[in-house]
Amino acid sequence: MKYYDVIIVGGGHAGIEAAVAAAQMGCSVAVVTMDKNAFGRMSCNPAIGGSAKGHLVHEIDALGGAMGLIADQSGIQFRTLNKSKGPAVWAGRSQNDRKIYSEVAARFVSSTQNIEIIEDSIVEALEEGKKISGIKTVKGNEIKCKSLIVCSGTFLNGLMHTGLNATKGGRYGEQPAIGLTDSLIKMGFESGRLKTGTPPRLKKETINWDILEEQPGDIPPKPFSLRTPEKDFPYLPQLSCHITYTDKTVHKILEKGFDRSPMFTGLIHGVGPRYCPSIEDKINRFADKERHQLFLEPEGLDSDLIYINGFSTSLPEEIQFEALRKIKGLEEVEMVRPGYAVEYDYFPPYQVDLTLETKLIQGLYFAGQINGTSGYEEAAGQGIVAGINAALKIQNRPEFVLKRSEAYIGVLIDDLVGKSTNEPYRMFTSRAEHRLILRQDNADRRLLKYGYEFGLTPKEMYDELKERETFISLSKDALTQQKITPSKINDYLESISSSKLDNSESLDHLTKRPEVSLTGLLKNFNNGNEIITKLALDEKTIEQVEIEIKYDGYIQRQIELIEKMEKLEDVLIPLNFNYTNLKSISTEGREKLNKVKPRSIGQASRISGVTPSDISVLLVYLRS
Repeated sequence: MKYYDVIIVGGGHAGIEAAVAAAQMGCSVAVVTMDKNAFGRMSCNPAIGGSAKGHLVHEIDALGGAMGLIADQSGIQFRTLNKSKGPAVWAGRSQNDRKIYSEVAARFVSSTQNIEIIEDSIVEALEEGKKISGIKTVKGNEIKCKSLIVCSGTFLNGLMHTGLNATKGGRYGEQPAIGLTDSLIKMGFESGRLKTGTPPRLKKETINWDILEEQPGDIPPKPFSLRTPEKDFPYLPQLSCHITYTDKTVHKILEKGFDRSPMFTGLIHGVGPRYCPSIEDKINRFADKERHQLFLEPEGLDSDLIYINGFSTSLPEEIQFEALRKIKGLEEVEMVRPGYAVEYDYFPPYQVDLTLETKLIQGLYFAGQINGTSGYEEAAGQGIVAGINAALKIQNRPEFVLKRSEAYIGVLIDDLVGKSTNEPYRMFTSRAEHRLILRQDNADRRLLKYGYEFGLTPKEMYDELKERETFISLSKDALTQQKITPSKINDYLESISSSKLDNSESLDHLTKRPEVSLTGLLKNFNNGNEIITKLALDEKTIEQVEIEIKYDGYIQRQIELIEKMEKLEDVLIPLNFNYTNLKSISTEGREKLNKVKPRSIGQASRISGVTPSDISVLLVYLRS
C-alpha cells in the first residue's frame, strides 16, 4: 500500500500551489488528478490577475508560489489596470495562451522533487479517530497519508447546463467527481451548491476586427514574478484584445430565451457569483442599462478561438448564436462552442480554520472552490496556505496564518472563515480595509520573509530585499535633508504646471505634490549626493520611496489603526470555548460564535451577526 505525507485532490490552481509548497518543504506529495495533462487548465477566462486578483498573484509569488512564474511564461498580453488611480488599486493582469499555461504548469509540477502524479479520481476520504488517514480511488486503490488537501474545483457532482439540457461534468469534455461529497458528509460536514458560468467560444477569422476598438498591452510589459528575468521578458509574442458592446436589440433576443434559462426556471439550484453575473442576469438585474461592455480575448497564439469576456451564459444555444450576430463586429461570427453554466458542490467555509485545516478532521484541508470562492487567483492563494500548513503540521512546526493587515490572502481567508459565504466569493480591493499598505508593488516587502522561512524562496532574494529596505530608508532620509534652489527646479515645475518656488525646498516636500514625479525631480537634481544619484537609477526603489512620501499621512493612519486592531487580535479565545452559557450574548451571536469558533476577539468582532455589545460581554468574561 502506498503512503505519502500529503495527498492533493485535483491539479487546478489551488492543487498546483499546495503540491509545490508542500513538496519544496520536504514532504512526499501525491497529486491525484483525472488527467495529468490538465494541470492549471483555464476552464473559464484565459487570464491571470486583474483588479485585486493581481495583488493575490504578487503575494503568492512573494511566498514562493508558482502562479506568477507560469503566467509570465505563457502571457500573450500584460497590462497594469487602474493606473489613473492611486497605487492601492494598481493591478497587473495577463492574457494567457490557454494551452501553453497548462503545459508550463504541468512541467512545473512534474519537475518538482518529492511529487508523484497519479491519474485517478478519489471516491472516499478515510479517517481514524477524527484524523485523516488516506483515500480510496475509482480504480480501487487505497493510499495512506498524514494530510489530505481537497482542491476539487467545480468537479464535485458537477453538472453543466445549456438551456434545458444538462450534462454531467466539471468542465467541458471532462467527467465530474462522484463519491467524495458523500464521504465528507458522512464525516459530519455540511455541503451546498454553487454555480459559475462561461461564455461561448467564437471563431477568430469570422470576426470583423477592423471596426472594433483595440486594447493593446503595456509597453514595456511588467512580469508578475520576482523570479522572472526582465531581460528575457516577455517570452511570447504579444497580442491585442478588442472591445465591443451589447445593445437593446441584443438584449431583446436574449430575453426570448429566459423561459428556457436553467437559472430562471429553477433547474440550477446553486447560487451564482453576484459580481461576475451571466449576461442574462445583467439584463434582468440592470434593465435600465442600454448596453454592456464585452472584451474579445484570444485563447492563444495558435488558437482560432476567441473568448467573449462579459457574455457568460447558459441560455439555449440558438439564442446565444442569434444574439451574438447582432453585436458590432460579430455580424458574421461562427460560434464554435456555446456558453454553459456549471453547478457543483462546495462546503461552507466556516468549517475550516484560518490554516484551512478543517475543524472536524485533523489533517484534512480544503482549498479553492470547495470553500466557495470564484477565480483562479483566490484558489491559488488558498492552495499555497494549505500546502504550507500541511507541511508545517507534519514537521511539528508552528502554523502559518496571515493577518488581514499583512496580505489580501489574509483578508480572503479571514472573510471565508468568519463570514462564510452562500455565493461564490470574489476578491475586491474594497474588502481590504488596509489596502494602501497591501499594494501589489510591496508584496515582496510584506511576505518574502515567510517564503524564505519556509524554504520556498532563495536566500539571495531575501538578502537582496534586506539591502533594498536599507536603501529605501537611506533614500527617504537623503530626500528629507537635501534642498533644491528655485533656480534649479522652477523650469521643471513650470513645465508640469506646478507652482514655482520662492525659496529652497527639500526634495521630499516637493515629492508630496500630486503633479510632481520623483523620477522627473531627480532628473533636475545633480549636486553629487551619492544616495540620490544611486536612487535615480533604481526604478523599483523610486516607486516605493515616492509612494511612501506622497501617501505618508494616510499610511501612518493605517498603521495606527492596525496597531489598535492588533490589541483585539492578541486577546485569544480557547478553541473549545463554549458560548452557550453566556446568556448576556445575543442568541444569534452565540450561534455564530459556536459555529465559527473564532481564535481571537478580533476575529470574533468580524463575524456577521456578532454585535459590539456581544464583543464587550465576551471581553469582560475572558478578562475575569
